[in-house]
Formats: sequence, structure tokens, C-alpha cells
Amino acid sequence: MATMVTMTPRLDVASPIPPVDVSPAALWKEDHFAPLFARLRAEDPVHYVPESDFGPYWSITRHADIMHVEALPDIFSSSWQYGGITILGEGEPLFGDDLLPMFIAMDRPEHTGQRRTVAPAFTPSEIERIGPSVRARTEEVIDALPVGETFDWVDRVSIELTTQMLAILFDFPWEERRKLTLWSDWAGDLEAARDPELGPKRMAVLWECAAFFTRLWQERQGAEPRPDLISRMIHSEATRNMTPQEYLGNLILLIVGGNDTTRNSMSALPVVNRLWPDEWGKVAADPALVPNAAQELIRWQTPLAHMRRTATAEHELAGKTIKAGDKVVIWYMSGNRDEAVFDDADRFVADRANARRHLAFGFGIHRCVGARLAELQIGTLLEVLVARGLRPVQVGEPERVNSCFVHGYRRLPVRLERA
Repeated sequence: MATMVTMTPRLDVASPIPPVDVSPAALWKEDHFAPLFARLRAEDPVHYVPESDFGPYWSITRHADIMHVEALPDIFSSSWQYGGITILGEGEPLFGDDLLPMFIAMDRPEHTGQRRTVAPAFTPSEIERIGPSVRARTEEVIDALPVGETFDWVDRVSIELTTQMLAILFDFPWEERRKLTLWSDWAGDLEAARDPELGPKRMAVLWECAAFFTRLWQERQGAEPRPDLISRMIHSEATRNMTPQEYLGNLILLIVGGNDTTRNSMSALPVVNRLWPDEWGKVAADPALVPNAAQELIRWQTPLAHMRRTATAEHELAGKTIKAGDKVVIWYMSGNRDEAVFDDADRFVADRANARRHLAFGFGIHRCVGARLAELQIGTLLEVLVARGLRPVQVGEPERVNSCFVHGYRRLPVRLERA
């Protein structure tokens, strides 16, 4: 049973500025959050918000302070027992009334054992092994696109490539792979999670996901070990006896993590090509820039805008006293635009010298286990486009995700041009 944390607004927090709440979904859907983060970094980087739709919380907006919080997992807990990893409610992790523990929402030592189970799927040797397959599938997707015609880049490229990869990782039925996208979209939707009508529908979709994966588990339970993630969980001491809730929680984590980070970074490429076409020119002229440009794309987009922690003890940070039980929201989106770390931080710069210092994958023990795979997929997409002499450019208004958690795109009209 989750520990219910009572989030009563504190009256003892002094602030140099009035409360600035960056959690409203409309700020993210309309792309209006950046000036608020800039103000917070400059004037009150550890900022207390006494009232919001998600209750009171601390906003941590500077790169250095985010790393500080991430480096102290025993003080700043990720555990689902305190509310988990998103700004959503107290005592309720990402998935509403049904508690779905997952290793990203666990503290040590449980986190260590369950993460270790899936980590071998993302080692350097494994990434090298699947590289040719990723390249072949990326070439097939790009070669099927119309040149000079408008199409939805999110659907034809971002979703297709990431969903194919997830299907391979799970050894998921190929013809039904788009279900993974559907489940991911519902899972990461914080607005639906707290909506009286959509909340139950969302949980029904996620339990449909659970039923599908339970069948796959049962089919593979008596089989020899294989490299897919379900088989790894079946044959690991740390995960073979998971409850149905833990199983679904970890599956949703892998689906959302594998889908949103890669998908929404890929989706940002035509946007930066519209805003700064000369930067693509740098990459086209020097393909050796591709790995760095991929990191910069991830930094600039920051596909998961925040993570939440809960303080387990009193702690001083930037002159403020965070008390045990306080909700602490670390805004990766803001840290990745911190001018103290990244010059001209709001701009995409393909050859940015320190692009790899981004926080989009997190930091410390909870750093994204699939980071190398995301880098491979995004880098391969850039390589194939350069090799084909193609440049995708945004040509119409995007439909952005209505959420302060998943920072991404539902649709993006694009035209593929000859570079």
C-alpha cells in the first residue's frame, strides 16, 4: 500500500518573486513555458509553488541544482510509495488509483536489482550488434517517404521507427506493434490521469496492455531464455516473481521510455531545420558531426520535461529549506536551457561543444537505461538523411502534447527537401 503523503502548503517559505507555476498543460501545448523558466533560473531557481493543480511543489530549474538533487537519491526519493516520478498527485504514482510500481519509481536496493535485469539489453556490445538492423529499418522508412510533398513526420517517421524498435525489444507481434504507441500515449498523459471521465478510460487501456503482455509472459514462461525483455524478466531472480502491478509498471516504463525519448527528439528535427537551416548545413557538410548533433537535438527538445522526487529529510538547497515530505520537481527542460552551462541555450547548435552535458536522460542512479539505444536511433536517422541528401523541414503548425511531463508532438506537417 502506498504511503499517503499529505502536501499541505507551507507558510514559512520566503520567495523573492510571486509564485510561478509552470505545470499547466496549456503552457506546454502552446509552447509558452520558456520565458517562465528563464525568470526562475535568474531570480529564484529553487522556487516554492504553494498552489497548483498538482498541489504544492518545489521547482528546481538550474542545471547544477538538478544534478545536486539527482545525486542524492536517499534524500530525494523516487519511490512510488511517496508519489513516484511525476508531478501528479500524492500517494498515487503515474498511473492513477491502481498502484503500478516500476524500477524508475523505486529506491535502492529494489531499484538496483530490477534495473540490472533489463540493463544487458542496452550494453555497448548489444547496441553494436543491433546497429545494422536499425540502419536497414531506418533506410526503409526514409526511402518510402514522398519528396516535395507534405506529410505527417510524427506518424510516418518518429512513431514508426520507435515502435519498430520496441517491437523488436519485446519480441512483440509485428502486425500489432502500433498498440505500443497507443499504450505509451495513454500512459504518459497526466491530464487524462486526473480527469474524472478519461481517468477510468486510461486505466482500462493500460489493463488491456497488461492482459496482452501477461499472455506473452505465459507463452514464454516455459521456454528457453531469449534476449527479449520479457524473457529477461522471466528468467531473472529480481523480476520473475513480480506482482501483476509490478510487471505492468515495468512494461509501461520501458514502453514510455523507449517511445517518448526517441520519438519526440526525432520529431524535433524538422522544427530546428525550419528555425536554423544553416545548422543542418553543417551536418550535411561534415557527417562526423552526426553524433554531436543527435545529442544537441535531444538537449534542445528534452522529451521528458520533468521528474519528481519527494524529500525524505530536511535539506538545504540554494538557501532554501526543503522539508521531509515536500514534493520536488526537477525540470530537465529548464536545466537544458540553462545559460550558465549552454551558451545561446534556446538555439539548436549542431556543433555545440558541450551538448553531451544535457540532462534529458537524467543523472545518477536513475539515468535512462536505454540512453545508448536512443542515441543510436536518432544518430542513424541523421546519418541516413545525410547519405540520401535529404532535409525534413516543418511546413505547418504542429500539434503538441498537452502535458508538462511528455514534451512532444502529436502531429507535425513536414516536407522532405533535397539538401
